[in-house]
Amino acid sequence: MKAARQVLNEKGLEGTTVPRVASRAGLSAGSVYRRFPDKDALLRSVVLDFLQSLDARNDAVLTPKLAKLGTLRTFIEMAVKTSIATHRQKAGMLRAIHQFVLSHPSSAFKKKVHALDARSVQRVADFLLLKKKEIKHPRPEEAVPFALMTLGFILQDVIALDVLPDVKDPNLPKNDDDLARELIRVLSTYLGIE
Repeated sequence: MKAARQVLNEKGLEGTTVPRVASRAGLSAGSVYRRFPDKDALLRSVVLDFLQSLDARNDAVLTPKLAKLGTLRTFIEMAVKTSIATHRQKAGMLRAIHQFVLSHPSSAFKKKVHALDARSVQRVADFLLLKKKEIKHPRPEEAVPFALMTLGFILQDVIALDVLPDVKDPNLPKNDDDLARELIRVLSTYLGIE
């Protein structure tokens, strides 16, 4: 799985082949084919494993004990900065996953991906809602997941799906520090955080 994620990140969806993944993992292609009948089966497993791992990590880290250690603004800042860094580090893989899921013919697979995405967003939202008293938005339970989804969509579009990373859009912040500052401002203002 790790080798497949690395190859996806470096080579993209088209450049990710079973022999290339096997080589990265130090295995023969035949070894991989014994576990996965084809590239599609391998990539479906990679996508689901990645999303399940992300959800499990959030479940382990985002605890009520952690919530007591900071303000909602602190956690919004942490979420934005971590998300930007992750999107930069894994842009190729995230782009490949996006393409793979969008073009996949199986609605059952797409439903699994959507359910894992939704659960992950809700897990982070539930954590942030432990600080509900700091939110001035009239409907915090709706606003927090929407704010997180907005953050995800922006980073997906600005970073992961950027097909011309060397061409700067004049309408976007000049660097990641400026992007983080503006996203923190947008989310904090929307949620009504002081």
